[in-house]
Amino acid sequence: MSAPGVPLLEVEAIDVAYGDAQVLYGLSFHVREGEIVTLLGSNGAGKTTTLRAIAGLRRPRRGDVRFRGASLLSRPAAARAELGIALVPEGRELWPQLSVRENLELGAYGRRCRRAADRNLARAFELFPHLAERRAQLAGSLSGGEQQMCAIARALMSEPTLLMLDEPSLGLAPVLVSQVMDVVAALHRGGVTVLLVEQNVRKALSVADRGVVIESGRVRLEGASRELAANPEIRAAYLGL
Repeated sequence: MSAPGVPLLEVEAIDVAYGDAQVLYGLSFHVREGEIVTLLGSNGAGKTTTLRAIAGLRRPRRGDVRFRGASLLSRPAAARAELGIALVPEGRELWPQLSVRENLELGAYGRRCRRAADRNLARAFELFPHLAERRAQLAGSLSGGEQQMCAIARALMSEPTLLMLDEPSLGLAPVLVSQVMDVVAALHRGGVTVLLVEQNVRKALSVADRGVVIESGRVRLEGASRELAANPEIRAAYLGL
């Protein structure tokens, strides 16, 4: 557990760039243990870059990222996964020529979770019964919704404390979007802290405790989901109301 008063995750004034192209400018927000926090913003606002900086895939030029009060900047991505930080990337990034089961087993590659791989595999198949039925099927032959479930299940194999989801509903039919959000809510009830990037703002705010609106690499607004959903600016810009 995090120390009293210390958020699980703190992103503090980070600048992040790709070469000469700066994407994030002094970005700051936090996630408390047990929350679902959603990052909102238009395409190119910097949401994916934020998740990559937290996961250790893109190093900030300035600022800090702390987990349980300790800086992550000196820790590579694999070490952050060992701490309990998992990222489900945009586009799923499964190994298409491996079976569903093999993809999930690779999610338990780290030392911390390797001993519990069988137990976590059984849990994943219980949470996603369609994957259990297709455990021997090549991941590349799954439907889009099944691939997304497989990507989430693979992340759960690492027993994450913080699960980051990047556009989990991208390209999915509306009924599958609802199923994905139901899974996110169920994981949250099971004790997983979630940081969610989601294009469907209405769905994201319906499951999240708080939202952070990113605009041109900076935090524009943040607050409780109900407040943001009622905010005229958010309703006009993202909800079409």
